[in-house]
This record gives sequence, structure tokens and C-alpha cells, in this order.
Amino acid sequence: MARFRWAALKIQLFNYTHILMMKKLLLPLLLFISISFTRADNPPDEGMWLPMFIERLNYVDMQQMGLKLTAQEIYDLNNSSLKDAIVNLGGFCTAEVVSSQGLLFTNHHCGYDAIQTHSSIEHDYLTDGFWAASFEEELPNEGLSVSFLVKMDDVTKMVMEKVKPEMTETERSATIAKVIEVLKHEGEEEGKYSVSVKSFYNGNEFYRFVYQVYNDVRLVGAPPSAVGKFGGDTDNWMWPRHTGDFSIFRIYTAPDGSPAAYAKENIPLKSKYHLKINPHGIQPNDFAMVWGFPGTTDRFRTSHGIMATINEINPAIVNLSGNILEAMKENMDASDDVRIKYASHYAGLANFWKNKIGETRGLKRLDVYDKKREIEKHFSEWVNADEQRKEKYGTVLDDIGNVYNQLSAMNFNKQLWYFQMAFYGSQVMPFPLANQGMINILKSGLKGEELQGALAPMASSAKDHFKDYDPDTEKKVLIAVLETFRQDMPAAALPDIYNYIDNKHKGNISRYVDYLFNKSILTTEENYNSFLKKPSLKKLEKDPALRLTNSFYNSFMTQMMTTGAIQEKLDKAERLFVDGLRKANPEKVYYPDANSTLRVSFGKVLDYFPADAVHYDYITYAEGILEKEDPKSEEFIVPAKLKELILSKNFGKWRDKEGRLPVCFISNNDITGGNSGSPVLNGNGELIGIAFDGNWEAMSGDIAFEPALQRTINVDIRYVLFIIDKYAESQRIIEELDFVLSNK
Repeated sequence: MARFRWAALKIQLFNYTHILMMKKLLLPLLLFISISFTRADNPPDEGMWLPMFIERLNYVDMQQMGLKLTAQEIYDLNNSSLKDAIVNLGGFCTAEVVSSQGLLFTNHHCGYDAIQTHSSIEHDYLTDGFWAASFEEELPNEGLSVSFLVKMDDVTKMVMEKVKPEMTETERSATIAKVIEVLKHEGEEEGKYSVSVKSFYNGNEFYRFVYQVYNDVRLVGAPPSAVGKFGGDTDNWMWPRHTGDFSIFRIYTAPDGSPAAYAKENIPLKSKYHLKINPHGIQPNDFAMVWGFPGTTDRFRTSHGIMATINEINPAIVNLSGNILEAMKENMDASDDVRIKYASHYAGLANFWKNKIGETRGLKRLDVYDKKREIEKHFSEWVNADEQRKEKYGTVLDDIGNVYNQLSAMNFNKQLWYFQMAFYGSQVMPFPLANQGMINILKSGLKGEELQGALAPMASSAKDHFKDYDPDTEKKVLIAVLETFRQDMPAAALPDIYNYIDNKHKGNISRYVDYLFNKSILTTEENYNSFLKKPSLKKLEKDPALRLTNSFYNSFMTQMMTTGAIQEKLDKAERLFVDGLRKANPEKVYYPDANSTLRVSFGKVLDYFPADAVHYDYITYAEGILEKEDPKSEEFIVPAKLKELILSKNFGKWRDKEGRLPVCFISNNDITGGNSGSPVLNGNGELIGIAFDGNWEAMSGDIAFEPALQRTINVDIRYVLFIIDKYAESQRIIEELDFVLSNK
């Protein structure tokens, strides 16, 4: 879904800091805030379920709703099954295998970074689209990989047998980490697989996931942005929708079928399992199943977390990211070169910005705080009914509340998010951190060719860094960051670089930024390359950009270190809260929060009523594209060829029985970040659409599911096929797909 483009973005911050020590306080950037509470009698559309438990927990409900597959056809460790057609794309999206030759469908916004990377003024694939006419024309994407889940298993017992009740939370975490490393090593089979062990239910259970990773993934096709992003930021998160949000990739392997890095001699993957395409249409209340790798939810989040989100976290994100976007957009509108360079970066940030506006609106409008308070009231009543429970859980909610009060008094949440948004929004801020290792190299005493050899990786990474970088745009972004910090943060919380700005530049941030760009070796590619040819430790250590970054980093880490004890208290309290909540309601089936592991969501194709006297139908059609057309707005431009096809009703075999072309539809599946590109399947496991967004009325859904309002927005597979067939005229792709001949 569009909101989760954020996960795809290159957030260097997490590669350079120890922010994960605050994982319970961070709302992971690509993947966002939430709270997990579902009952056995809740609507079956709620929940993101682990495939290994489907037969035991969900299969009967799924059959009653319209599932025709057996449990083994869905998930089987010994034979090919539906799970073998679902991949994690790059760690930030989902894709599905749709041919015997490793062809993948996913979202346009999931492929956006790859499309942008291959684009230039001469070959503007963002504007014109891209369609490879042969295997040879398919474009490789350095750093992009896909992961198939081979198997998963419950390792809770092995992890927890090493944990002792008397351990502090830090000791507990360290012990668990050691066990996890052993479990990962055992599952890797000497490097054959990639293994992760994930925590569930706030550290109360643990599961191991074994993946097969393929690193040669090539771009096959993508519609122009006028199709793939039609509606832009205006329509983002909105229904009705008319967006062809899809792109096409292919997995390649070594000639023997094994995973391999890109090589010219690699061949298309011989798929273990691929989805059949059902182009025969959908009806209201049809069964709809979504598979994917949802990123992060937090549906166990308490009322204290809700208030922090509304009053501190989201306002900080919206304020600073809004100012950064404004700075970027000015230059993007003035230059096609800048527009192409910043397209992916801007799209992700704009998407996150709008998400947080909508989330705050939803939390307030749907009274999520009061609903959480009701849950906590029942929890407290259960605790207080038994002395042993009081001893174990009696202070849990008070402890959580006290931590949030302390963090608020420290202004921590605002500083946390301002810091993160600054390090993502400005490319100047994180780049010096990537070059900290150069200091040790220059101190090593290496000279001549040995020194240049040691610095070579720096030169290589810098080439990627400066590819999508415009100095004038970065100046404006940095000014926006620094001015927002100064205007909105208490003076005592400002990094010490502001003292330098006041003393040396009379408080003039614009003048300081001009000085920084003129003097730093890290702010332009020319300056950086010149420095590498004649490196100097003294010059690097005095570099103004390095000084700026270190000032922000040190200020933030000082704040982080002061919250260590608070974090330990919060970790323990939240873990006990979830543990107690599940025990207090033994008749309820709790699904775990999303954490980038393979999940299944099931529901129906369904309309909804967003407000009094307002009804939204379940499907949109091509005529709606022309109704929205606005040649003066880049968001609503309709390509001439597409307009001609719609006006002439030249829809080919992708039209419905009434002769109309479906574009998008909605279902009540429960999804979140990372589900972008997820397949939407009917009861026979056939592809009917691709999930790409959520709806505005339920933006608080990561925190509390709203059955009456929450909808998943999907591009109808018939519109995808129409664009490939009639618009792109890419018959090679159509011929490669495996179609369902009848809709029985």
C-alpha cells in the first residue's frame, strides 16, 4: 500500500546508530505505529495470521467465507504450496510469482526506486514507462533481492529456557540474543539460507524463519507515473481510486538454478509455484485473501501511547517533514533533472507525512484512546481479583504511564522524531556518518596505493550517494531542518552547533549553510572526489558537515543514554501487559503484531459507508479516470493513448460483462506496511488484484482495527492486464501468464 513506500527508502540513520535500543519507543520509519487485540468472535477480516497456524486457527472460518483450497495447498513444508509464490521484495514490499519463469507482479511504488534509478532526462521511465521487449532488455537492480520463506518454527521453548525470572531486562535481552544467534546459525546450513528469529507478543514468544534469497532481480515493465501514480498525493489514501499501481520484475538464478549475484549468463528462475490469473471479475462479498510481509503494527499499544502519538509524535513528524517537502518541491518543479533525482525520496516522505496526518485524525475521530482505556480497565479488574496476579502485574499500567510521562517531560518524542526526520530528509546529515570510518583509515598510516585501495569503497558508495543529489536542493532542505529545530525545540535541547551558528554567523542559518557547502568536502561530488585524491586527516576532522552531523548525533545519543533505565522499565511493563492480557482472556484468539514475517489476511470484497448518508461502492471504472483528468495538474494527467483507449472503449478481453473496464476495488482485509504489492486471491487461490493502499477513514488501523471502516485498496488485475496488453502492447508478458479459462 502506498503509505508503506517509507519502508523502501534508504534510511541511512539506522545503519549508523544504536537506535534499536529504543525499539519500543521508535515507531519504525517504513513501518509504523499500532496495538494488537482481537477476539475469537471478532469479524474474521481482522488479523494478520501466521501461515503455519492457519489449519488450526483459521481454516474453518476461511472455508465458511469461500476458501476452496485445502490447508496443505495453502501452506506445506514438504510440497509446493501457495506460500511458495509469495516473496519479500527488498525487505520493504511484497511481490508474487506469476509465471513459470520467475515473473513478479508488485506495486508501482514498490518498484519506484528502481524505475527512478534507471531514469534520466534521455530515458525518463518515470514519465514514459518502461517495457522490456526481451529477456536481454530487462534491467538489473543492484542491491535489490527477493526472499522466499522456506519454513518457520516455534523456538519459544529453546529461547525461554535460558531466561531466569530474576534477570533484569537488559540481562534478559542479552541472554535471548545469544540463543537467537545459535538458532540462526543452525538454520543457515552453512550459508545456504538466510535465517531470522523474531519476537512475538512483545517478547513472550519467538519464531524462526528460514529464507531462500535471490539477488538478481530485474525490471521487466512499469507503466508511466501518470498511470502508476495517478492521483498523486491528492488521492493517496483515498477511495474511490483510479491508480494502476503495479510494476513487473523477474528473478534470475545461476544456470544451475541456485541463487547468484547478477551475471550476464544468469537465467530466469524456474518457479516452484506460481499464481494463476483470474480475469473473470469479482462481485461484492467474494472471498478475498491477501498474502504478504506486513511491516509493523503495535495493536497492544496502551492509552498512554495513544496520547503520545496524538500530542507529541505525529505533530513532530508532520511539522518537520512538511517543511522538508516544501523545500524539495520548489526545485523539483523548476527542473526535470531534480524532479527525477528526488522523485522516490519525495514520494516516500510525502506519503509518510500524509499518513501521520490521517492517523491522528483517525485516532481522535474513532475514540481509540477511550477504547484502549476500556481494555485497560478490564485488565486491571482481572489483576486485582487475585493476589498472585497483583504481585506480577499490579504495577504494569502505572509503570507504562510513568515512563510516558517522563519521556514527555524530557521532550524526548519530539527530539527523537525530529532527529530521525532530519537524517532522512537531508542527505547532507547522514553522509558524514558513512564516512566516519575514513578517519581510522587515515590514522592507520597507510600511504600510496594501499591508502587508495582502502578508500576505494568510500568512492564507490559516494557515487551512489551523489547520483540522486542536487546541492542547491540540499541547501534548502538543510535550512528547513535547522530553522525548524531552532523554532520548535527548547533551547536546552538544541545541538551545540547552534552556538557556533550564533557566534560565527550571527544566527543566520542561510549564511551558515552557504559556508558549510563552500567549505565541506562532503557536500558536493566534486569536492569529495578531489579530497579522495589527496586525503588529509586534519581536513576531514575539521570538516563543517562532519561537525554538524556529530553535533546532532552526540546531542541525540546523550538524550538516548539518559533514557536507558526508563526503556528497561517500559520493555518489561509492556511484555507483562501483553502476557497478562492474553491470560485474562483465554477464550480469545490473539494474532501477533506484524513484524515483516509472512502473514495471511482474509476477508471479502466489500463496500462501506464512510459517513452519514455517504456510500462508497466496492469498484471503480475507467470512465472515472477521465472524470478526474486535469491537464494542469501533474497528479491528474491522462496519457493521450490511455485517453483514446478509454474514449473508444477499446478494452479488449479485459472488459466486464457490461463493457466497462474495472480499475480498482476494495476489500476488508487487514494489512499494513510491507503489504504493498501483496496478491489479492480468490477462494481458489487465483490472482484477482494487487493490494496497494489503505483508506483515509481508517488511518488509525495500525493501532486499532475498525471493521466497519477499514478497507484495503487494490488494483484490479483486469486493469493491470489492460495496461500491459492494450496500452503497452507487451504481448510477451501476456503470453507468459497462466490464465484461468473459466470462472467456476
